[in-house]
Amino acid sequence: MSDSEKLSYSSAEAGPLPRASFRGPLVLLLLLVTTLVAVRALGLQDYLEETRLRGLIAAYGFWAPLVYLLLWTIVPSLFVPSLPLTLAGGILFGPFWGVVYTVCGATVGASITFLISRYLARDWVAQKIAGAKLSHLDDKVAAHSWKIVVLLRLIPVFPFFTLNYAFGLTRIPLLPYALATFFAILPWTTAYIYFASNLLVVFQGKLSTGLLLGAALILAAGLLTWLARKRLAQKNSE
Repeated sequence: MSDSEKLSYSSAEAGPLPRASFRGPLVLLLLLVTTLVAVRALGLQDYLEETRLRGLIAAYGFWAPLVYLLLWTIVPSLFVPSLPLTLAGGILFGPFWGVVYTVCGATVGASITFLISRYLARDWVAQKIAGAKLSHLDDKVAAHSWKIVVLLRLIPVFPFFTLNYAFGLTRIPLLPYALATFFAILPWTTAYIYFASNLLVVFQGKLSTGLLLGAALILAAGLLTWLARKRLAQKNSE
């Protein structure tokens, strides 16, 4: 049996394939439309001009990225989606530093949540995620260690915050978990950050090649995720 077959989840455990793969892009679209309407209605578009906004952020020196990183140490443990914070990283810091700060912050936040689950709130976490179809996760981790972390980060069957808590209940050591998380979240994070870094032009009533490319990257990531999950489900059924 191949590694992909051993690591795969059945379609019953993973949930409906298309909805799980494209939930992120759909949430992003809804968030974008809502924000655009609100900004236009309140007349805030001048404050969201790229040069002006990033100049303001740069004026705070190291405090702006520090506050952003501190938020990432808190948000993953709150059972709330982290997508708005990821998009904020791209908008405020641009495509390069946005990726650096977001990936580093998300990894630290995921590790803190992991430790909370393992050492401080194990029983509470076990009860909280009891219905999340993760009952066999510890067995998978015991057999494949960091590989299952990479698989579930690259093919997001479950929310980021749920996995942070769930992996704390398994036997995987902290360092392999953190390293696997860091590298596995890079593709999706890069796509979202690049899109967000070009998003400010929308509030000025414009479109840019960078924005369209960012949207294409997100859609491609969603499509590849769906295809990968579908392939894994087929292998599992065989």
